[in-house]
Amino acid sequence: MAGSSHNAPHRRAASGSSVAESAVTGLALGLTSFVGREREIAELQALLADDRRLLTLTGPGGTGKTRLALEVVTRTVEHFEDGVWWLELAPISDPDLVPQAVASVLNLSESTGHSLTEVIIEDLRELEILLVLDNCEHLLDACARLAEVLLHACPGLVILATSREALGVAGERSFPVPPLSVPERSPAFEGLEEYEAVWLFVERAQDVAPGFELTEHNALAVAKLCRILDGIPLAIELAAARARVMSVEQISSRLEDSFDLLAGGSRTAEPRQRTLRAAIDWSYDLLPEEERVLFRRLSVFAGGFTLDATEAVCSGEDLEREEILELLSHLVEKSLVLVAEQGGEVRYRLLETVRQYGVEKLNESGEAERVRERHARYYLNLAEEAELEPEREARLEREHDNLRAALSWALGGTKTELGLGLAAALWSFWYTHGYLSEGRAFLDVAICRSGDTKTQAKARALNGAGYIALFQGEYEAARRFFERSLALYRRLGDEEGIASSLIYLGFVAVLSQRDLGMIPALYEEAASLGSEVKDRRVEGNLLIFSALSTISRGDLERGAILSEEGLALFREIHDVQGIGHSLNNLGLIAVMRHDYHSASKFLRENLRIAKESDYKLAIQYSLFGLGMVAAAGGQPARAARLWGAEEAMRESFGIQITPLARSTTNYDGYVATARSRLNESAFDTAWSEGRAMTPEQAVEYALTAVFISTGPRPGSRSDRTIRQHRQG
Repeated sequence: MAGSSHNAPHRRAASGSSVAESAVTGLALGLTSFVGREREIAELQALLADDRRLLTLTGPGGTGKTRLALEVVTRTVEHFEDGVWWLELAPISDPDLVPQAVASVLNLSESTGHSLTEVIIEDLRELEILLVLDNCEHLLDACARLAEVLLHACPGLVILATSREALGVAGERSFPVPPLSVPERSPAFEGLEEYEAVWLFVERAQDVAPGFELTEHNALAVAKLCRILDGIPLAIELAAARARVMSVEQISSRLEDSFDLLAGGSRTAEPRQRTLRAAIDWSYDLLPEEERVLFRRLSVFAGGFTLDATEAVCSGEDLEREEILELLSHLVEKSLVLVAEQGGEVRYRLLETVRQYGVEKLNESGEAERVRERHARYYLNLAEEAELEPEREARLEREHDNLRAALSWALGGTKTELGLGLAAALWSFWYTHGYLSEGRAFLDVAICRSGDTKTQAKARALNGAGYIALFQGEYEAARRFFERSLALYRRLGDEEGIASSLIYLGFVAVLSQRDLGMIPALYEEAASLGSEVKDRRVEGNLLIFSALSTISRGDLERGAILSEEGLALFREIHDVQGIGHSLNNLGLIAVMRHDYHSASKFLRENLRIAKESDYKLAIQYSLFGLGMVAAAGGQPARAARLWGAEEAMRESFGIQITPLARSTTNYDGYVATARSRLNESAFDTAWSEGRAMTPEQAVEYALTAVFISTGPRPGSRSDRTIRQHRQG
C-alpha cells in the first residue's frame, strides 16, 4: 500500500447532507465531511429514542461537540414531528438575552403582559420538537434556568445542549464527548487510516494540499502528531492546515517543541485543555507578527464581520489599513478565520474556541480597550448612517450580534456616552424590526447610567424609548419619556428636537384617545417651529400628527388629504416608517368611508413595501385593515384568518393596535359581522389558522386571493415546515 492515498471514502458520512441539514431551522450548513464517531452517534440516538429529554454533550473546547450534535440531529430530524431548531449561543454575551435568542430562532417575540419565557412556553406547549442549545458554557445559569422551566411546561420538548460542563438540571443526561481514536505508539501502517484522528488529519490535509498522501514514509509522523494532539478535532485541523507549506515531520516536530515550552501550564486543567491551548499557541506562534496582531484584534467581533469592519476596527498603530485584506486572507488560509457568503456579502468569523483564545491574547496585549472602543465606534457610525438613510437598515440585522456586543461593552464600562449614542441611533431599528423589549431594555440602561447628562444623544434616546413604549401600548411611560426629552431639547435650544417631542406627545394623546384637550396646543407650538425645521422627517411627522388629529375628529376628507401630502414627502426621502404610517392612514380612512377597493389598494401596497423592509408594524396594521376589507366583501373566513395572523404578531412582537384605530374603524363591529356569517366552530378554526401563520405566510396570504386551508398532506416536509414556522 506504499504510496497510496487513504482517505477512507467508504466511511464518509452521507447523512450530513445539505438536504437533511436544511430541515434544521437556525443552522448554518456544514461544508466539510464528518469523520468517524459511529459509536457515539449510535449511543446518542439511543438516548434520544429512550425519551431522554435533556441531553448535554460535554467536553473542552475543540473536541467536536457541535459537529457531533449536528450529525446526530441530521440523522434524527425526521423523528421530531414539529422539527428541529438550532440556536448558536456563542455570540450572546448577556445572560438576560438567552430567552430573546431562543424566541428569535423560534420566530417569536415579546408579548405585552407576558415574559418571553411565557411566550415560548405557550408556543411549544403542544409541540414535539428538538431544541439544540449550542455553546452554553458562558451562559450556564441562564440556560439551565430556561431549560428547566421549558421542560416542565412543554412535555413534547427535547433539548440537546453542548457545553464545557453540564447544565446541572434535574433529569439531565451528560454525555462526555471523547477525543477521536488515535494510534498506539508503534502502530502498523496497515489499517492506520482507520483511526479517526488519522482519517481526519488526512482529509483536512488534502483539502489544503491535494497531493498529500498517507504513506509508509510519513505514517509514524502522522500517528505521533495525532497522539500529541490527543485526538482533539480542532487541534488536528489546525495542524493539518500547515500541510500546505510544511511536511508532516516538520509539523510534528514543531508541535512537540511547542508543547515542551508549555509544560509549566496549570496542573489543575484537564490534559486535553492544555493540549488544545498548546495547539492554538503553536499555530499563533507560527504567525508573523502582523498576523498575530490582526488575529487577536478580530476577537472583538461577535457573530461575524465584514472586510470593511476589519479594516476600520483592526487597523491603526502597527497595522496599515492597506495591509488588512492580505493579512486576513492569510488567516483564512491557515484555518484561523472562516469565510462564507451571507446575503450577497462576504463575511468572516472565528470559531468560538479560537475567538476566546484571541480575547485572552488581546487582553494580554494591553490594547483591548482601544480595539473595543474602535469596534463600538464603528458600529455607532453604522447605526447613525442607517438612521440618516433608512434603506441601509437591513445591514443592521446582519450585525445584530456586534451591535449587542458593542452596547454591552460600552454600557458595562466607562464609555456610557458612547453607549448612549449607539442606543439612541438604534431605536428606530429596534422599533422597525420588532425588537421592542430588547430596545427598551438597552435604552433604559443607557438613560439610567447617563445620569445628569444633558446632550442631544440623551434626548434622542428618551424619544426612542418613548416611541417604542407608545407602540407597546404603554402610553403613560411614553408620555413621561417624551416630556423629559422635550425639557432637555428646550434646555439645548434644539428647535427640531422640540418639534419632534411635541409631535410625539401629540401622538400619545391622539392614538391613546387620552388627554385630547392637549392636542391643539401641542400642534400649534410644533407648527410654529416649522421655519426652523430642516429635517424633512419632522415635517412629515407633523403632517401625520395633523392627519391623525383630523381623523379623530371625524373629518376623513381632510385626513386623507394630509395623509396624501405626508405620503408624497416620505416617498421623496425614502422613509419606510413614514410611508408605512401614511399608507396605513389612507387604508383605514378608506375602510371608514366604506371604499374597500381603495382600502385594499393602499393596504396591499403597504404590505409589499413592509415585506421588503421587514417593517413589522406596517405588516400588522395592513393585516388588521385587510381583515375588515374581507369581512365587508363577504369573506368572513378570510377575515378571521387575517385577524388571527395579526393577533399572533401582536403577541409575538408586542406591537399594539391603538385605541384610535380600533374605535374609528369600528373593528369590533366588523368582527361581530364576520362571526355571525359563519358558525362558531368555522370562525374559530379560521382564526386559529391565521394565528398559526408566520408573518411571511400571512403577508403572502394577504396579497393573494385564495388560501388553501387544507394545506399540504399531514406529515409531508412542507407540512412540517409550516408547523415549524407556526408563529412569527
